[in-house]
This record gives sequence, structure tokens and C-alpha cells, in this order.
Amino acid sequence: MSLNSTPLANRTHIGFFGKRNSGKSSLVNAVTSQELSVVSDTPGTTTDPGGKTMELLPIGPVVIIDTPGFDDEGALGELRIKKTREVLNRIDAAVLVVDSEVGLLEGDRELLEVFEKRKIPCIVAFNKSDLHIEPDASDINVPRISVSALRKTGIGELKELMGQVIGEGNRDKAFAGDLVETGDLVILVIPIDEAAPKGRIILPQQLAIRDLLEAGALVLSVKDTELRFALDTIGKKPKLVITDSQAFGEVSRMVPADIHLTSFSVLMARYNGFLETAVESIKAIDSLKPGDRILISEACTHHRQCGDIGSVKIPAWLNKHLGFTPELDFSSGREFPEDLSRYKAVIHCGGCMINEREMQFRKNCAIHQGVPFINYGILIAYMNNILERSLEVLKKEF
Repeated sequence: MSLNSTPLANRTHIGFFGKRNSGKSSLVNAVTSQELSVVSDTPGTTTDPGGKTMELLPIGPVVIIDTPGFDDEGALGELRIKKTREVLNRIDAAVLVVDSEVGLLEGDRELLEVFEKRKIPCIVAFNKSDLHIEPDASDINVPRISVSALRKTGIGELKELMGQVIGEGNRDKAFAGDLVETGDLVILVIPIDEAAPKGRIILPQQLAIRDLLEAGALVLSVKDTELRFALDTIGKKPKLVITDSQAFGEVSRMVPADIHLTSFSVLMARYNGFLETAVESIKAIDSLKPGDRILISEACTHHRQCGDIGSVKIPAWLNKHLGFTPELDFSSGREFPEDLSRYKAVIHCGGCMINEREMQFRKNCAIHQGVPFINYGILIAYMNNILERSLEVLKKEF
């Protein structure tokens, strides 16, 4: 995919970290060749983490994130540092910017320990090399390089090093193409209702179409209202039907039992690496009692409308399944509480607007606190008594 067509969640996220006045923002601007960050001699100029896309070979499209200095001071500084910590939950790699005159300080070493603990590939960039000699750092076991953001020296070499370090763990993932063979027919059921984004289709649908086409499959996209007509007239038996989870129950009644059926949300959970956890957690729904509290979390920040799946449909389905509605909290976008101790379960969307690392962070928050972590698609399939059928096409993975 090209830079402009690659969804944000599918781009490699690279965070730039460092103490105030280490030249971090200047280095970000030099690397991106864009005035992404405000640069000033006054320490603490960078406020919130900001991101900009660029092409970085051999990886492809990436997001460069500039963060506030992690040694910021005062109440506002604490908020900035909190934002910096949140960036750690979603980055795939890190560049630690160090002032060559000062060298590695205790805070820098603490960050390196955090990167190592979280298995985040890291590079140390000694900045201001035009003014100072690179300090001794023979005791750290990470790639390092001398650069000058001011003189623009070492920038090309830094980009190459970033590509090498990050590229080692950067691999393409299959969304649905590995489930079919060349010539197989796949029907995608895409409801077009008031909740559907105007003029476009959502990321899981885009991923499915692209991946299936690359696998040589024949792809037919229909609305749920046209599915029965399509099944009756196409003259070729589909290998697989993939539906929007909201239509799971209705679609399952239309699609013959000998045709594989799953949902975009189920495949998105697989793509983001938490499908197995969601399946293992689903039985927790039946143990809920009146007064129990659950968190319904979405990665996007869309305007909630009448019939919204997270705030309207799922609560209604839970009420029908359980005979009561649990106490509900909602989160969206980057908001996700790390302390989940008050919840009996987390019900999360497929996570198409965040990257796999942030999705894994959320899943691990729940697992480490003993809180079941359930996916929208798995929940809806379970409540429609078609969970086993929705996983049949993925049986080799269970």
C-alpha cells in the first residue's frame, strides 16, 4: 500500500523520547523533513505527543510521534509525562534522543529499561554531535548513532538504522486471504445504514477486500438486504461469507450450514492478536449478576447515533441474553483505564483504529488483572448461538 492509502492503524509507530532541550523535536523535524514540532530554546516547548506520517524504507509508511520531555515539571508537566507514557502503549519502536554534552542520565537509562521490558526496539541518537563528541555508552546494548539536528548530519544514516532495526520484526499479516484459495468466491455482507460512514467503508472491510483479491479470490460485496438474492442468483457456491457483526443473526439464517460464515470483527480480533483470549473469555458473560459492572470500549471516536452498536445494540442484546442489563461504563479513542479492577468483563471492538501493540496492551491489562477480555464479534456470535460456526473457518488455529 502507498503512504496515503495505508490506514493509520497499519503503519509502524515510532516514538521519539528524550529529556527537555535534548533537541528531540528538532531531530523529529529533520527526520520527517516537516515542521511537525515547535522548536524553541525554552525547555518543555512540546506539549502533547504529535504524529506525522512518512515513508521509511524498507518498512514503508510509518508514523513518527514526538513526545514531551519526560523530565517535565509542575502540574502541566505531569500531564505531559502521562501522555508520553501512553505513547509507550502503542509504539512499535523508539528513538531515545540524548544531548551529547550531557550524556546518558539516570532517566535515560530508566527509559531504556522500559523499552527492553516491553520488547520495544530502540535506537539511541546522540544529538548535537556538531558541538560535542559522542559520550561513552559502551555499557548499553542497543544501536546508537551520532547526529546533528541543527546541521542535518547523520539524518540519513539514522533513517537507515531505523529501517534496519524496525524492519527485522516487521512482517505482513493476513486478514482473510489465507482462508481461501485462488478462484474461491467470498461474499462480504456490508450493511449500509445510518451508522455506516458516509462515502466509505470501514477498515476491516477494506482489509478483507484487498487481502482476498491478492489471494486470487472472487469477491462479491452486498448489503444485508441483498444477500438472499445474491445467494439465489450467483450460480456459484461461496467458500466463505464475511458479515458485519451487527447482522450476524440474520445472515446466519440465510447462509446454508455448509458454507463457512464469520464476521469482520472476528477477523479483526484475529488480526490484532486477541481472538483466542476473546474466545476463552466469552463464558464469563453467563456468570454476570445484576449490579456487576462491565466496560464497553471502542478504539474510534465516532459520533454515537441511534442504533449505535456499542452503546445501544450490545446493551440490548445483553439484556435479552441475561434477563437484565449490567452496569455499563464506556470508553472510546485513546481513553482506556489501566485499572480494570472494578469490572467483571471488558467488551472491546475489533480495534481497527489502533495498532496491534496498543490492542495487546489493553488485552494484557485485563489478563493481568483477571478480567475477561471479549470482542464484539465473539460476543454477538455467542449470543446468537453461532460462535462455533463463526470459528469453523479458523479451526486450525484452535
